[in-house]
Parts: sequence; structure tokens; C-alpha cells
Amino acid sequence: MTDPSDLELEVLKAFWRGGAMSAREAQGLIEPELGWSASTTRTVLERMVAKGLLIRRAVHGLAVYEAKKAKVDVIGGVLNRLRGLLEIDGRLPASAFSGSQILSETEIQELEALLNAKPPVDGEAK
Repeated sequence: MTDPSDLELEVLKAFWRGGAMSAREAQGLIEPELGWSASTTRTVLERMVAKGLLIRRAVHGLAVYEAKKAKVDVIGGVLNRLRGLLEIDGRLPASAFSGSQILSETEIQELEALLNAKPPVDGEAK
């Protein structure tokens, strides 16, 4: 799976809030924020499936999409990239995100554990 772009993160936020949904339902959540047409939304959803960010399955003949990875895992990956970019060696306090609209207190605790877990040494299982 590749890292999501900023726009793909916005799409993922819609799925984290709404759960599994059709392209039309996703369009209803995404359009006010991003201003995309329905065809653009469908194209982006299919590209996200190809990138391994979303899962598509058929439900009664209708394509239904859902996020492939949990929000804490994706956000943790983004923050770890930021940690590398800023060359931060110490712990990252996930408590800084306590005002988040998309993370619950439990998810903030999971995120902090993920961010501050020791990375595996080369050769160890990940």
C-alpha cells in the first residue's frame, strides 16, 4: 500500500466517519468539502482501490467501498513520515491531538502507543 495524498486522506476521513458506502454516498460526503463531480469521485475511489487504500466489494450488485486500514494506522504512518522529515528522535505526544474531531480518546491512546513503539531491528519480523 502506498501512502495517501492529502486529498486521499480527505476521502479516507469520509469513510472513517461513514463506514462502508457506495460511490454515490461517498460523493454526498466528499462533494461539499472538495467540490468534486461524481465522475471525479468514482475515478479517485477506483485509484484508491488500486493503491490499496480502499476495498471494493459488490453488495446486491452495487459497488461498496470501505477503508482498508484503520484510521489510527494511517494517521500513525503519516505522523511517522513527519517525524522523519523533521528528524525528531524523541517521543511524539499523541495527547497533542486531544482536540481532534476524528479521533476518540481510545484512538489517541492507540496512536500514542503506535508512534512510540520501538521500530523493529533489521531482520526482525514487522
